[in-house]
Amino acid sequence: MAKLKVYEYPHPVLKKKSVKLEKEELNDELKQLLDDMLETMYAEAGVGLAAPQVGISKRLVVIDVEQDDEGGKPGNPLYLVNPEIIWRSEEKVCGTEGCLSVPEQRAEVERYAEVTVRYLTPQGEEKELKADGFLAVALQHEIDHLDGILYIDHLSRLKRQMVVKKLMKRLKSV
Repeated sequence: MAKLKVYEYPHPVLKKKSVKLEKEELNDELKQLLDDMLETMYAEAGVGLAAPQVGISKRLVVIDVEQDDEGGKPGNPLYLVNPEIIWRSEEKVCGTEGCLSVPEQRAEVERYAEVTVRYLTPQGEEKELKADGFLAVALQHEIDHLDGILYIDHLSRLKRQMVVKKLMKRLKSV
């Protein structure tokens, strides 16, 4: 496995809409990419990672909300190919989010309390996952990445400008 480069805002790959994978693309090379994404996510202390964050505009996501916080030990990693939200609850929740592509920033974001996601496994099996709580939020966050949406795009204009200003200041100091 290999750790991949995580692209940060304002890199254009993060705003690009990802393309669906075809069945014939579900192969050992794809599985290796997903494993590398998972290793990268653990190394960066994240709970989810979408392919655009590593410069690949394909509809791929890895998530592990059950990992051991201290040692980064895998809990229950999920590999999602072509994930799409097919149902959203009416109820919404508000919580603090961060992102590996928006380093050192956090903000309150409103999300649906529950979602159902349809996706393919790396082996091509179609599945549905009904999620609530932290997993539901993580799924929405990562699927947004596939559509070129960052969590800061859900903020008010003023809050977003404040976050972007801090990011630009950080970039200049690096």
